[in-house]
Amino acid sequence: MTTPDSDTPSQPEPPSPKTGGKVKEKLRVDRRESPLGAAWEIVHPRCARRRQADIEEVEAMVEAGETEVARDELVWLLSECPDFLDAHVHLGLIALEEEDPKLARGHFGRAYEICLRTLESAGNPQPLPYELVGNRPFYEAVKGLVHCLLDMGRPKMAQDVCRRIAPLDPSDPLGIQRLSEHRE
Repeated sequence: MTTPDSDTPSQPEPPSPKTGGKVKEKLRVDRRESPLGAAWEIVHPRCARRRQADIEEVEAMVEAGETEVARDELVWLLSECPDFLDAHVHLGLIALEEEDPKLARGHFGRAYEICLRTLESAGNPQPLPYELVGNRPFYEAVKGLVHCLLDMGRPKMAQDVCRRIAPLDPSDPLGIQRLSEHRE
């Protein structure tokens, strides 16, 4: 069984001139067995798994008030690894902190779209529980996206997102469904 921090390659794409002939990896989902039955977990591309220490550094920068440096680091990380969900989530959080919900929505929305495409290409497997570590950035992005949509006066869009993800993890440990219910 593959773990999210293993170096097993994710669905490689053929080399392209845009990537300098390098093979670009994408997100994928893998089936996990547990005592409760089968579940699905997002497996992040190798480029993201290898850069987790960079995310820890970014968190330390933000905590130290070095938001500009953290933002630059995150943008660089995305230039090297466009499907790096944690980088999108952190950029969204920085934008929220700076009271820019439109920019935050863009970052959270991008992570959400990347994951939806991955799930759709895998046949929309369920469940996709938050408790599996690889799924957490997806749900954090969704929560941020719903928050932004509600703050921007887009409750219908927020409800659509909530409806789309509700069957993936009915336990909803982040309370995403409650966010849109309280703003109807």
